[in-house]
Amino acid sequence: MAVMAQEEMIHIALIGWACINVLTFLVFGVDKYKARHSRRRISEAALLGLVLIGGSVGAWLGMLVWHHKTKHRKFRFGIPFILLAQLAAALMMM
Repeated sequence: MAVMAQEEMIHIALIGWACINVLTFLVFGVDKYKARHSRRRISEAALLGLVLIGGSVGAWLGMLVWHHKTKHRKFRFGIPFILLAQLAAALMMM
């Protein structure tokens, strides 16, 4: 098996990053739907877990689009902080 080129690895990483962000965005929307319809909610730990594994952009967009978790300080301030930390880490890897 041939060694994967750096360009291929970056491509795969970007696809994975996009997938986790789309998933996170959708999960924020589902949780907002559940909140409005008095259904069993997705835990904040699960939402923040998605953010920590790379879904910070999807979470931030989910907050803006769905108007969800915007009053919770840990989300309002935590998600932008995590996003900046993830961007800094990505830049340091380059």
